[in-house]
Amino acid sequence: MKPQRRLALGLLLTGCAGAIDAVGFIELGGYYTSFMSGNTTQLGTGLVQATEVLLPFSLVAMFFLGSFLGSVLALRSRRWGPSLVLALVLASLAGALGLAYGGFSITQAMLVLAAGAGAQNATLPFDGGARLGTTFVSGTLFAAGQDLAGALARRAPPWRWLQHLQVWGALLLGGLVGALCHASWDVLAILVPGAIYAAMLVGFAVKSPAA
Repeated sequence: MKPQRRLALGLLLTGCAGAIDAVGFIELGGYYTSFMSGNTTQLGTGLVQATEVLLPFSLVAMFFLGSFLGSVLALRSRRWGPSLVLALVLASLAGALGLAYGGFSITQAMLVLAAGAGAQNATLPFDGGARLGTTFVSGTLFAAGQDLAGALARRAPPWRWLQHLQVWGALLLGGLVGALCHASWDVLAILVPGAIYAAMLVGFAVKSPAA
């Protein structure tokens, strides 16, 4: 895959993740479908303060499960791995909507989204540059600062730090779009990133083996 195409796909994936996480954050009242550092901190404080522990633990567990399943699919085939992972992510969105409108609690629906968020990270393999297509950017922000320092010391490519910031900006923009869409459509807002995932799935499926 050409670097420019890979970057564009990665930014789109990260933007979709931001939109979905915004919807999950609003629906769960302060918990996340992809930011496991935050959920882990809330779990730790909950254990000490005797507050909510089941929800953050369940979110972390489902994210871990999705990461495992997505990685298994990605490793099955270099040709079909991205398509299989995106199919799993789309299945998680469909499952979440099915639960939300099938009489189940919104919490149960968001747990399915957390699994999809974990799976998405396996879509594009890490190649040593920016972590593209991920659903979290704490490490990306650190890498931006690290690469900027390296560039000033002439030990890293001069502009690679900006690529990391692009990934951060994609998550921010996705979160903004997700929140705006949720204001009008509630949980149905996840159909917006879902449409992008579907288009990317088709693109991955029809690409030539040599791409």
